[in-house]
Amino acid sequence: MAALSGLDISEGWTIALMAIAAPNTSTTTTTAPGTGQSYGAPLATVTTLFFMWGFLTCLNDILVPHLKSIFDLSYARIMLIQFAFFGAYFLFSIPSAKIIDWIGYQKSMVAGLLTMGLGAFLFVPAASAPSYPLFLGALIVLAAGITCLQVAANPYVTVLGKPETASSRLNLTQAFNSLGTFLAPFFGGLLILSAAPKSMDEIRAMAPDVLQAYRLHEAATVKTPYVGLGIALVVLAVAIGSFKLPTIEHAQHKVGEKVNDSIWRHPNLIFGAIAIFVYVGGEVSIGSFLVNYFGQPEIGGLTEKVAASFVAFYWGGAMVGRFIGSALLQKMSTRGLLGICAVCAAALVAISMLTTGHTAMYSIILVGFFNSIMFPSIFTLGVAELGPLTGDGSGVMIMAIVGGAIIPVAQGAIADRIGIHHAFFLPVLCYLYILFFALSGSKPNSQRYAKA
Repeated sequence: MAALSGLDISEGWTIALMAIAAPNTSTTTTTAPGTGQSYGAPLATVTTLFFMWGFLTCLNDILVPHLKSIFDLSYARIMLIQFAFFGAYFLFSIPSAKIIDWIGYQKSMVAGLLTMGLGAFLFVPAASAPSYPLFLGALIVLAAGITCLQVAANPYVTVLGKPETASSRLNLTQAFNSLGTFLAPFFGGLLILSAAPKSMDEIRAMAPDVLQAYRLHEAATVKTPYVGLGIALVVLAVAIGSFKLPTIEHAQHKVGEKVNDSIWRHPNLIFGAIAIFVYVGGEVSIGSFLVNYFGQPEIGGLTEKVAASFVAFYWGGAMVGRFIGSALLQKMSTRGLLGICAVCAAALVAISMLTTGHTAMYSIILVGFFNSIMFPSIFTLGVAELGPLTGDGSGVMIMAIVGGAIIPVAQGAIADRIGIHHAFFLPVLCYLYILFFALSGSKPNSQRYAKA
C-alpha cells in the first residue's frame, strides 16, 4: 500500500506538470516545431516513469547498510549492490536502443516497466533464502528494466518539443525523478530499517542457527515494499501501454534504414558518455556511503534509521535544484550552468573531507543540490545534433551509467584502506571532469567545426 501511495503522489505531480507546461506554448517545449501540436499530456505521462525509476534506484542506498549488517560484508563487497545494479546499464543499454529501433519508444517503455516489475518480485525468493547473490540477481533484472526505460524516455523527452529548450524540459521531468529519490529513503527507512539494528559484535557472536533465523527475519523486511512496487509497476505498464503517445519520426532510426552518419562522428557524445560515467559514479558513491558516513562518531554518530532520513535531503536537494534549474535554463546556457554546478559540488565534497561534525554532514548533503541539473544537462548536450541517431546515442549515454557500478566499488575499496571520511576524493575528481565537459567537451559539431 505504501508503494501505491507513492505512485499516487507521482500522478498528482504529473497533473501539476501538465498545468505548468501546457499554457505557455511560446516559451515551453511542449509544442511540436511547425505543427502546433501540444505535448503537455504526453510529457506528464512520461514524467511518471522518471519518478518510479528514481524511487527504485534510491532504495539501493537503504539496501546497502541493511544487507551489510545482515551478511557482515566489507565496504567493497556491499558495493556489489551498486555494481550489479549499474552494471546492468552497461550490458543492456545497446540492446535497449535496438529494441527502440524495432518496436518504438512507447512499447519499449512498457517492456521496461514489466521487466522492472519482475525484478521487484524476485526480491521475495531472495529474502526467503536469504541469499546475497539472489539479491544481486534481482537487482540486475530490475536494473535491466530501468535501463530500457531510460534509453527510451530520456531522448523521447528531449525531442518532444523545441530543441532549443530541450535541456530545460529534461531538467523539469528529472525533477520528478528526484521526487522519487527524495521519498525513497523515508519509505525504506520506515519499512526496511524499522527494527533496532544489532551491532556487528552481537551478530558475530550468534550461534549458526540463531544467525540464520536473524538473517531470515531481517531480510524479510524487504518483501512487502518490493511486492508493492512490483504491483505498481505492472499497473503503470498497462496505463502507459493504453495511452496514445505521439510518434517522433525525425528522432527514430528504423530497422534497415540507411543513415549517412555515425554516432562516433560526434565528439560531444563521446565526451558526454564519459561525463555521465563520472557523474553517476560520483553521485551514487556519495549517496551509497551517507548512512555509514553519518554513523561515524566524528561526523554525526547517527543510527541507521536517523541517517536514512538525512540521505533523503541529499536527494531532495537535487529535486529542488532541478525545478530551479529548469527555470534558469530558460535564461542562461546549459554549459555555463553545468560548469558552475560542477565547481560548487567539487568544493563541497572537499570541505566535507577536510572537516568533521555538522560542517562535514551538511556540506556533503548540499552536494545533492548542485548535482541536480547535471544528468539532464549532460545528456542533452551529449545527444545534440544526432537526428535519427538519437536513440542509438541514448544507448551509449545510458550505457555510461555503468559508472555507478565501478566508482562506488572503487571508493569502497579505498574506504576499507584509508577510511570512509577521506575516500571522497574520488567524487571530487569526477566533478572536475564534468567541469571540462561543460567548458569544452560539450560543443556539438556545428560549433566544434565552425569556420572562424
